[in-house]
Amino acid sequence: MEFKFCGAAGSVTGSKHLTICNHFQFLVDCGMFQERSRTDLNWQPFLDDPQKLDAVLLTHAHLDHCGLLPKLVADGFRGEIYGTPATLDLTELILLDAAHIQEEDAEFKKKRHEREKRTTARTPRPLYTTNDVKATTRLFRPVRYNERAKIAPGVEIVFREAGHILGSSFIEVTLSKPQIDGDEPRRVVYSGDLGRASRPILRDPETCRITEPISNLFIESTYGDRASEPIDTVDDQLADVVNRTAKRGGKVIMPVFAVERAQEILCRLANLKLKGRIPSELPMFLDSPMAVEATTIFSKHRECIDEPTLELMEKLKGQLTNIGLLKTPEESKKLNSLNGSAIILASSGMCNAGRIKHHLANHIESPKNTVCFLGYQAEGTLGRLIVNGVSPVRILGESHPVRAEIASIRGVSGHADQSELLAWYSAIPTHPRTTFVVHGDPKASQTLADRIRVVAPETTVFVPNLGDVYKD
Repeated sequence: MEFKFCGAAGSVTGSKHLTICNHFQFLVDCGMFQERSRTDLNWQPFLDDPQKLDAVLLTHAHLDHCGLLPKLVADGFRGEIYGTPATLDLTELILLDAAHIQEEDAEFKKKRHEREKRTTARTPRPLYTTNDVKATTRLFRPVRYNERAKIAPGVEIVFREAGHILGSSFIEVTLSKPQIDGDEPRRVVYSGDLGRASRPILRDPETCRITEPISNLFIESTYGDRASEPIDTVDDQLADVVNRTAKRGGKVIMPVFAVERAQEILCRLANLKLKGRIPSELPMFLDSPMAVEATTIFSKHRECIDEPTLELMEKLKGQLTNIGLLKTPEESKKLNSLNGSAIILASSGMCNAGRIKHHLANHIESPKNTVCFLGYQAEGTLGRLIVNGVSPVRILGESHPVRAEIASIRGVSGHADQSELLAWYSAIPTHPRTTFVVHGDPKASQTLADRIRVVAPETTVFVPNLGDVYKD
């Protein structure tokens, strides 16, 4: 067997792990690079021949795990794409939104170049189009949780609950003849992104209790070097940020991931209003067509939602006052002239694209306002620059001094922290022969790898770099 690390190796985003075994090749995830230092890689081929690839297995629908699927298809991939039903529904939504944003951004840059008379500049173009996305969705093949699916002779897959976003999973792949030499099956486990227990909306991550021997395991390490804040402090932090900003007469600008994070924060804010912990008259806006559409998908897949959240949703139905669900650009632009305090949630969560960039450009220079981050900001992203205190920052081609308050809500992340990752790993009845630590900044990955070596001294632990190949 051979493994090639085409993304999320030495960094968090761009997840792409290629496995080659005799006559069968499959890719686990096909994500977009979101760090500014690596975005050029999105335009470059990462496989010698996409037509040789037999399948793609999707752990979940975040852009850094599914965002390059349309480019892969445009480059010649004609295999099948497997994921849970909720993952595939969300992936279609996210990819269509990404294509639309890229088409809009390309047009925006083209007009800016014309305005600046950049006659020698290459005409901006999108990475892929909505037509590329439609060609991709025709290759989708849904597989339910815990269903053992045979996808080729000698290849079976099982998706298990990862608790990260709706439909997220870690994947068990069993390989036997004719795909391997020898009589003993090979089992490879890909963690995807692992979530946290006791979060609103989602079911808790399932423990990896595979009793058969695991030959190779991939584990994410986004928070492999740290402990997260307790989840039960999130509401207190949100209330503090909203109340002190409202007291100044300012606006709270929240970059959100349109899937799950936006829905969770809206539920939390609405609940705070019901309890009188933030002003009930304070208007809230969800400025993300994709987030609005995602809510419909959540309703469709209630089998993925935990019981307490279903009960809360019924309780809040009809009581979510002063919430504007914005879809059109015209509705979004009206927020620029809105007087008084408000809460504006807009995607993308790392501020690399979408409507959040326009809201930052319009509000980041006022000390009345607060930019409130709700999740991890990858190295090199605009969000990471702002969190790190960089000022001025470049937004939509112009320089903006950062005068707004910058806040970060701790404990709301959808990623397991170090102790939770180690607990998930330690619960495996028989530790894998080889463990690959991926999907993390170098320090986080190396720290987690060192801890795994202590927990499981019998396993060989690798922290791969981008482009590395491991033969087993």
